[in-house]
Amino acid sequence: MHGAVRWWGGGVVRWWADLGGALRLAPRRSEHVACAGGESVLSAGEIGFRRLGGGGAVGGGWEVETVSNLSTGYCPDVTSWPAVATALDRLGLPHPGGFTQTVVFRRCRDCGRCGIVREGHYVCVFCDADPPELWNVDAGCSLP
Repeated sequence: MHGAVRWWGGGVVRWWADLGGALRLAPRRSEHVACAGGESVLSAGEIGFRRLGGGGAVGGGWEVETVSNLSTGYCPDVTSWPAVATALDRLGLPHPGGFTQTVVFRRCRDCGRCGIVREGHYVCVFCDADPPELWNVDAGCSLP
């Protein structure tokens, strides 16, 4: 993990858990689907790390400070947290035990487009229809 943190200089980066359960990282300016080579993933989003011990002490470890499912390429469900936790646990990275920010994605049954449910208001922003309350986004969905 130490070498991975060095290449981006800390801060928030893109992450995804591949089908083997490995945590993958890329610069925030990257797009999840391109970074994952178009392959299916268990979950994806943005993640921020901080050094344990409150500073730049050499030899200090890292912990996850923030983690979300914000990926407009994969639109993962909020229930995908266990895949994230498993990947972080494999690396021995302390984490908050759940997403610190969640994004609810749904595919509209009427127009077929994907959108974000804001403040629990289940209305398609593209056609004003009511998307389902249960997650229904598949790998072929991305936000415009």
